[in-house]
Amino acid sequence: MKESTAMQNLPPYLFARIEKKIEAARQQGLDVINLGIGDPDQPTPQHIIAALVQASHDPANHQYPSSVGLLRYREAVSRWYQSRFGVDLDPSTEVVSLLGSKEGIAHISMAYLDAGDINLVPDPGYPVYGIGTQLAGGTPYIMPLKEENGYLPVLEDIPDHVAKQAKLMFINYPNNPTGAVADREFYRKVVEFARSYDILVCHDAAYSEISFDGYQAPSFLEIPGAKEVGVEFHSLSKTYNMTGWRVGWMAGNPEAVEVMGRFKSNVDSGVFQAIQYAGIAALEGPQDSVDQLRKMYQERRDAAIEGMRQLGWSFQAPQGGFYMWVKVPPGYTSAGYCEYILEKAQVILTPGNGYGQYGEGYFRIALTVEASRITEALQRIQKL
Repeated sequence: MKESTAMQNLPPYLFARIEKKIEAARQQGLDVINLGIGDPDQPTPQHIIAALVQASHDPANHQYPSSVGLLRYREAVSRWYQSRFGVDLDPSTEVVSLLGSKEGIAHISMAYLDAGDINLVPDPGYPVYGIGTQLAGGTPYIMPLKEENGYLPVLEDIPDHVAKQAKLMFINYPNNPTGAVADREFYRKVVEFARSYDILVCHDAAYSEISFDGYQAPSFLEIPGAKEVGVEFHSLSKTYNMTGWRVGWMAGNPEAVEVMGRFKSNVDSGVFQAIQYAGIAALEGPQDSVDQLRKMYQERRDAAIEGMRQLGWSFQAPQGGFYMWVKVPPGYTSAGYCEYILEKAQVILTPGNGYGQYGEGYFRIALTVEASRITEALQRIQKL
């Protein structure tokens, strides 16, 4: 049976390729240090697990959930937004639950694009922005994220005829893979741009709670007029070490929230209610684990900075997220250097070109192993 043209044009998912390389190295008995995939290595806090266990015993949670999510869960999201960002959200009309933010990011294109429609996609960027666009039959228009621009897209560089055809714009700060952050002035420009061209802004805020040196990331929805033109995707995955639980939300523009809820009612049956109750416990319970998480990632970031300075690598210390974005040494491509390091040092790095053409010349380090292992990985590389 022949697969669709969209699937034929789809490259293998970046991290699926990395996982195969890791497995091959481990089958050879090698001690591999994985600085590739951004999957937290810490356990989910116990009070969240306890809430899941309790809710799992309730027969009311054994049936199909609502596709848009429990109102109680959406109320918890709304209260969290008010407490964290000062943003008012109507839980009934401005929040929809997701099977992790990745699901919503992929599906928003299917809900909005007709064949040939344009999405504005950052490059380098999370691959799913472009993948979702392609699967929906749309065309990604690349917004280059360059170091000299602070890894922010230059909106003035988007041609007028492209902007007029665009349906969606994806942005993501703190940024994966670069670790860059955005200020409110940038978001104000995005709001004005989107209003001018009738574009729905899709802000991926999955890393907003992982920040360093006292920095606190703003929400796109804080900006006046943002809810008129955009939505924000968020997840419990990174903040509460819940990547495997698959629970998140989309919040903001009520028309877009309704469209996403309608789409989901046709393609999935929502998040298991017991997991939603665990999400409520995460958002409304003690937040000391989040504070500890920030401190831990800052220790790891600082260990990485020290080791990379000794190697003479060129990089920008991130203020948010848990990634380091580093230039490859002269004479190497991104993929070539990462393959060399895997072969010679048994360290997994992610090649920057996996995040788009403007990622060439860089690689990404994920701070998702202990500081001692980060130091060991860099020492192995230094010996080369």
